[in-house]
Amino acid sequence: MIPILCKVGNRKAGWTIPELRQFYTSQVVFPLLCPLTVMTTRSGKPVVAFMYDFDGTLSPGNMQEYGFLDKLGESSTEFWRKSNEEARKFEMDPISAYMHLMIKETESRALNISKENLIKLGQTVELFPGVETWFKRINDYAHAKGLKVEHFIISSGLKEIIEGTQIAKEFRKIFASAFIFDTYGKPIWPAQIVNFTTKTQYIFRINKDSLDLADVKKVNQYIPQDERRVPFRRMVYFGDGDTDVPCMKLVKAEGGFSIAVYPARKKEKASQLLSDNRCSYIAPTDYSSGMKVEKLAFGIIDLIAAQENLNKLAEK
Repeated sequence: MIPILCKVGNRKAGWTIPELRQFYTSQVVFPLLCPLTVMTTRSGKPVVAFMYDFDGTLSPGNMQEYGFLDKLGESSTEFWRKSNEEARKFEMDPISAYMHLMIKETESRALNISKENLIKLGQTVELFPGVETWFKRINDYAHAKGLKVEHFIISSGLKEIIEGTQIAKEFRKIFASAFIFDTYGKPIWPAQIVNFTTKTQYIFRINKDSLDLADVKKVNQYIPQDERRVPFRRMVYFGDGDTDVPCMKLVKAEGGFSIAVYPARKKEKASQLLSDNRCSYIAPTDYSSGMKVEKLAFGIIDLIAAQENLNKLAEK
């Protein structure tokens, strides 16, 4: 059997292919018997994509509930009741329904929801514990393993609000629903509508490094798997519910990893996703150091590093 070499301090440990296969297919990727470090690197570090939903994944609740509904003087329950009613009445996509309702409700009250104001609302968005420091911890850990992690948002929420959050700078690209604004800053039409099925488009864009949404050629162009910038085996998707199922399933089916997160004492939905084979792992929405989701992320990074080592050995 061919050993897979990894560096452990000043010693070398060998993993056989059956051992790696067993490790790869296990439901828990930690604790590791030894920390893995890529022994050799190419001219650039292999890129790993960490992709996140936003509402319910990195932030509790819906982002519209942070400031916008206060301006309307409406409860969250009432706003979403109206949105769902419009979607049923006009057979609208639920995402386009809430975006249309935002415009209609603000116009009826002579309120201003300019791009600048939406970005300001983002400054009030609450994040789950540990999210603020999560990205540096992940980046540093991956760097030590010879990998580079890039972070992406794939969300049905509003891009303008996400851009105003304190973590916006951490993402290479934010794929989210967005408005077109007129010369007076007034939203007049959706520029992008991201729903649970169209979310998968952005995974292929990341896979092929086709991040310009106006470019529909490259994302549909045939590119051999081994020539794609971020192969599926180096992808991790984080989501919290039904709208994330297509992305979770796609990434998992193609050899990547999907993690369903859940708030404290609300594990049922995530457990069902795991039982239905929709995701790879589940974890609470606590991103603090030493918590389960961090352990999962570190274990996946270790595994990807081991896979990259194996691929290099196979080339020799």
